[in-house]
Amino acid sequence: MTPYDRDLDRNPANFQPLTPLTFLERAASVFPEHTAIIHGRLRRNYRDFYARARRLASALAKRGIKRGDTVAVMLANTPAMLECHYGVPMTGAVLNTLNTRLDPPIIAFSLDHGEAKVLITDREYSKTIKPALELAKVKPLVIDYDDPEFTGPGERLGALEYEEFLEEGDPGFAWAMPHDEWDAISLNYTSGTTGDPKGVVYHHRGAYLLAIGNVVTCGMGKHPVYLWTLPMFHCNGWCFPWSISVVAGTHVCLRYVRAKAMYEALAEHGVTHLCGAPIVMSTLLNAPAEEKRPLPHTVQFFTAAAPPPEAVLAAMKKAGFNVTHLYGLTETYGPAVINDWHEAWNALPDSEQAAKKARQGVRYVPLEALDVMNPETMTPVPADGETLGEVMFRGNVVMKGYLKNPSASAKAFAGGWFHSGDLGVKHPDGYIQLKDRSKDIIISGGENISSIEVEDALYKHPAVQAAAVVAKPDEKWGETPCAFVELKPSEMVSAEELIGWCRQNLAGYKVPKHIVFTELPKTSTGKIQKFKLREMAREL
Repeated sequence: MTPYDRDLDRNPANFQPLTPLTFLERAASVFPEHTAIIHGRLRRNYRDFYARARRLASALAKRGIKRGDTVAVMLANTPAMLECHYGVPMTGAVLNTLNTRLDPPIIAFSLDHGEAKVLITDREYSKTIKPALELAKVKPLVIDYDDPEFTGPGERLGALEYEEFLEEGDPGFAWAMPHDEWDAISLNYTSGTTGDPKGVVYHHRGAYLLAIGNVVTCGMGKHPVYLWTLPMFHCNGWCFPWSISVVAGTHVCLRYVRAKAMYEALAEHGVTHLCGAPIVMSTLLNAPAEEKRPLPHTVQFFTAAAPPPEAVLAAMKKAGFNVTHLYGLTETYGPAVINDWHEAWNALPDSEQAAKKARQGVRYVPLEALDVMNPETMTPVPADGETLGEVMFRGNVVMKGYLKNPSASAKAFAGGWFHSGDLGVKHPDGYIQLKDRSKDIIISGGENISSIEVEDALYKHPAVQAAAVVAKPDEKWGETPCAFVELKPSEMVSAEELIGWCRQNLAGYKVPKHIVFTELPKTSTGKIQKFKLREMAREL
């Protein structure tokens, strides 16, 4: 023991567990009157935001919700979703944000696997939630959320409405810090290539660090105005529900990603930052002239799917947006890699700038290590921009592990690194670039689609003998599923019929946009050569 260890122990005065919950408490204390949330006609300051989060925590606690319990939410980008990001973990419980685009069986699986005790659900999604609850074994307390900005159809499924539930809570509720910063704060289900989705568990420490990492990496000054186009159910909105409180910013909630509403928000609220998939860029750029509005300043736009084409980058710059490319996975709390731009690169020709922009980049500040490794030898590949390896992460913003799946966790963490399953190269300057996805995940509109799941749906059609699904580049969505199909002898079926079949068996965004009838290229051992199919898809 050194002199620096002797009689210098941790105690409550010098050591507290890291948690992003303290960000909201501080913002409410320092900037109580500052506008925290804008949603339609609603304006809510930090004092009220904090009080409502505490009401939610108090009401949940009165219903017996405690440390380690799961509270699931099926919500759009609304004030309630922001409140849940604080109120649920204030009880020690774990927040499970459900993907609003999934079908009832997957939602039912998530509710059961996470053992949801409470489900807060927006009335709009009752058509999905009602059958999901019938399929699920768990019977959570169901709380309906009536968003004033939603005027469409949808029925109430629970005995309580969200505002009624909050009335049960105490705005001065004395919420507790986590027992340990390693305590779980949220549960996110990720698309697996085989079998059921895996439950990715985040801890308070990682959420705290990634939230601050967003502020630093994205260059957020005091009081930024953040427009919610990225779904908050996706990796907890890349941790931005917590990030914005660090700098007492303003959340501009947007229920639907529509061009007119986005331009109105950008212009009227002075939006400084937003995140989104390529589809958001396409929506902004292709909007009718009458829907567009001049922007008051350059808006920082962060995207994390397929790198935007050169023409799109140029058009976004002309429209008043500075686009930055990020990269990460559900297992890394969202983006943990940024294409950090060098001033000197501004002097490069447009084509060379686009090549630089296409790279995923370097690690976030709170990520301890990022590399491209040979997965067999666990040694870094040469930084030559050509040698393929697997992208691997190491640090405090890597998930706690997969819920109830120790074998998958062990495989993901083999050798002391998180194995992303993504294949890439490392350039001489250390910037990484993805070249392929070994998991065959298709990223469409920012959503992960398992090619195997789509193939399984096709194989169930009586006329299909073999099927393989790959990503086809798409200017609007980034990528879309493209299916190559071999039919059984003497069987006939049209592409439209197969697409309709898939629509009955898959969530809408997973349905192939293209069906190609052909003999599938195979190796001598009968393995389908997907790299050839990807080349064919690019030529379609």
